[in-house]
Amino acid sequence: MTDSDLFDLRARAAAGDSDAADELVELAGERGDMDELRRLAADGNRDAVDQLVELASERGDIAELRRLAAQGNRDASDLLVELAEEQSDDTE
Repeated sequence: MTDSDLFDLRARAAAGDSDAADELVELAGERGDMDELRRLAADGNRDAVDQLVELASERGDIAELRRLAAQGNRDASDLLVELAEEQSDDTE
C-alpha cells in the first residue's frame, strides 16, 4: 500500500467509513503500528483497542497494558493480573 493509499484510507475512516477503519486496524495490526492503533482507538474504534491489547501482550509491553487498563480496558487489566501471577510463580 502506498502512502497515498494510506492517506485516502485514513480520510475515509475519519469521514465515518467503517470498512476503511476496519482495514486500517487490520493493516496496523499486521505492521505492528501501535501509533496508528492508538489513534484509531482514541477515535472510539473498539477493534483497534482489542488489537492494541493483543500486540502489547505479545510484546510483553507492560507500560501499554497499564495505559490501557488505566483507561478502563478489562482485557488489559486481566492480562496484567496474569503476568503478575506468572512472575510470582517464577519466583517461588
